[in-house]
Amino acid sequence: MARDRFLILHGWGGSDYPHWQSWLAGELAKDYGIVAFPLIYHPHHPNKKKWIAQFRKWLGECQPTTVICHSLACTVWMALCEEGIDEVERLLLVAPPSRSTKIELLKQFFPHQLPESLYAREATLVVSTNDPYLSMEEAKEYRDHFGCEMVVLQSAGHINAESGYGQWPWVLEWAKRDSGVVS
Repeated sequence: MARDRFLILHGWGGSDYPHWQSWLAGELAKDYGIVAFPLIYHPHHPNKKKWIAQFRKWLGECQPTTVICHSLACTVWMALCEEGIDEVERLLLVAPPSRSTKIELLKQFFPHQLPESLYAREATLVVSTNDPYLSMEEAKEYRDHFGCEMVVLQSAGHINAESGYGQWPWVLEWAKRDSGVVS
């Protein structure tokens, strides 16, 4: 069986330890999984044009079968989809921010339109009932627009290290499911 190639893309501020994305990258690599978990420059002061260019670079170099985005990376993924990209097998969008966020530093990314396609054969959206950056109503709009599966976590905040998501067994099981990475 061919192995999946994972591309893990962080959001604003990065996802270094103890964030679940850094934990996931390590867990997938332990089983000789093919994992790219790049630091997108500059994580604390993102620039939309530069982030889009860096995402494109990593998509080209890694040629992932599975892409896992957190927060602002979900927004950048949607911007790439507006331009058109190569389809991936699986896409996980975790805690995307509201399309009308008011955070001054991030205004260049918003508002944005929802693309017609996520360029993934399978897409899963993971949201929290109390994410400070996304209401459940807008999460349902994402789900309905994309026709994707939506996993709702109860009171998980922004689904990051601050809300207790370091080791996250569910995301590891999701990533390894149907992949060539051994458990």
